This record gives sequence, structure tokens and C-alpha cells, in this order.
Amino acid sequence: MVLGALLIIGAIALVYWNQKEDAAAKDSVAQIVPQLVQQIQESADANADADILPELQKPVELLTEEDKKMTEVEIDGNLYIGYLSIPALNMELPVMSNWSYDQLRIAPCRYDGSIRGEDLVLMAHNYNSHFGQISQLVIGDEVFFMDMDGKTTCYAVVGTDILDPSAVEIMTAGEYDLTLFTCTYGGASRVTVYCDLAK
Repeated sequence: MVLGALLIIGAIALVYWNQKEDAAAKDSVAQIVPQLVQQIQESADANADADILPELQKPVELLTEEDKKMTEVEIDGNLYIGYLSIPALNMELPVMSNWSYDQLRIAPCRYDGSIRGEDLVLMAHNYNSHFGQISQLVIGDEVFFMDMDGKTTCYAVVGTDILDPSAVEIMTAGEYDLTLFTCTYGGASRVTVYCDLAK
């Protein structure tokens, strides 16, 4: 009985801790997205009359690693590459340039790839305020990414999957233009959403 009671207490504590982290993550998103939107608007205004960069005119297979680099902006000591909008889930999420476990508590992060390389992979915790609801997305749902240069890229969901945690090469193979993933509860698998550029 004592062991059972301890397990119940532990489960309650875990649920409480997850809810507390989710609420903190939601607050972070609410503070960061408006700052990103403002900086993107300022950048777009400053570059309104600029010519299209030559690397944006090249086919993706001819782009160099330098061409694929995404503009980064620092907010509160973290680098961001833009924000993600998922209308079907009523979500707008900032996206950090690189990932660490500490950064994942704040916002979704780039795991690999880039917009220009047509192989962007984004990861986030399964908080409800981050990627906890992406399993609800269905084929055809739109996903938008606004980069720090003011360019909006529209994607459409083309598939979903549940992957083993070791199946990294599937997500980073470049088969899809955008991949979103998060852990299942308990962390045994990865909920993965594949998107391609909308036609």
C-alpha cells in the first residue's frame, strides 16, 4: 500500500511539474512573439526597396551552406530565426536558431536544415503551448513560417508518423520541406508531422 501511495504521489507531482513548465512556456511565447513580429516588420520596412538576393534565385541544389544560413535576432540572450503559425491549432510560436534542453523549455527550436535548403526540421516539447497538439494536424492543414527577413513560407501537411527516438535520419533526410516533431508522453516515441511547400 505504501508503494502504491508513493507512486500516486509521484504521478501527481509529475503532472503538477509538467503543468507548471507548460504555463511558463506559454508565458514565454506570449512575450517573445510580439517582439519578433516588431523586429520582422522593421527589417521588412528597411529592405522594402532592396533587390532579391541572388541566392534566393538559385535552385536549391546549387545553394551553398552560406546561402542557406537564416537571419538570426537575439532576444533575452537567445537567437531566433522567426516564428511558426499553425492556424488549425490557433498557435503562433517563436523558433530558436539552435536547440538545447534549456532552450526547449522556452520555445520550439531548429533541429536541422533551413527554409532555403527546403529541409527545415523543428522540435519542441510536448507542452500544450508548444507541439503537444501537433498530432491533431491532418493532411492539407497549413503551416506558415515567417523568417526574420520578413518572408512568409506556406507549407501544407502531407503526413504524420510516430517514430522511434533513434530514427533521426528519417527526419533529417531532406525528403520533406518542413518537419515538426515532439516526444510522446513518457518520451518513448516521436510524434512527427511532415510538410511540403504549398502549391
